[in-house]
Amino acid sequence: MAKTQLNVRVDEGTARAARERALARGMSVNRYIEELVRKDTGEVGHTFVEAAADFMKQYESVFAEEFGPDGAPSDRTREGRH
Repeated sequence: MAKTQLNVRVDEGTARAARERALARGMSVNRYIEELVRKDTGEVGHTFVEAAADFMKQYESVFAEEFGPDGAPSDRTREGRH
């Protein structure tokens, strides 16, 4: 993905907080700001939901075997055996 430079002005306290938070997370300030914007626009949440849906689709048969078509635990699950 192509990158575009964006210059912003913030007060020193905000800049210091951004640097500290980025450092604590082991990332650049640029990456930290990118992640904040993505979270704010829902991109991360959307990605999570897509990954969860893919996971459920991939393991659908396992869940159906374990919990049955109605979602209730199987006898085996209720008795604590797996």
